[in-house]
Amino acid sequence: MSRKNKQSSHSHAIDFIRFGDIPGHIHSYSTLTSVDDRHRHEVRGRTSPPYQGTGRGHLHYYEGVTSYDDGHVHRFRGWTGPPIPLPGGGHYHDFSGVTTFDDGHTHSYRGRTGKDYG
Repeated sequence: MSRKNKQSSHSHAIDFIRFGDIPGHIHSYSTLTSVDDRHRHEVRGRTSPPYQGTGRGHLHYYEGVTSYDDGHVHRFRGWTGPPIPLPGGGHYHDFSGVTTFDDGHTHSYRGRTGKDYG
């Protein structure tokens, strides 16, 4: 095999990112995807600790694998929006995105971090 062929088929997948050294809080999230190809999936997990945003507050990174439905899963990842204050203190973040293309389709999703804000 030539060197060119080796390089064109070479890739890396990131399966785990360590956020433990970054101080701060995390958020849980759980929402359902859009219905596509006659089914939907659950998107759930925990965010990374915060990253300082660009003037509107901090952001959180999230990634994961959807629930197994209709014989397959999808991957998802993204960044939350900036914090949205809650009346009694604390905050939540909006998040949204599109899953990977698997089994001939994608799904969109949208939600809010935290319990009771999905």
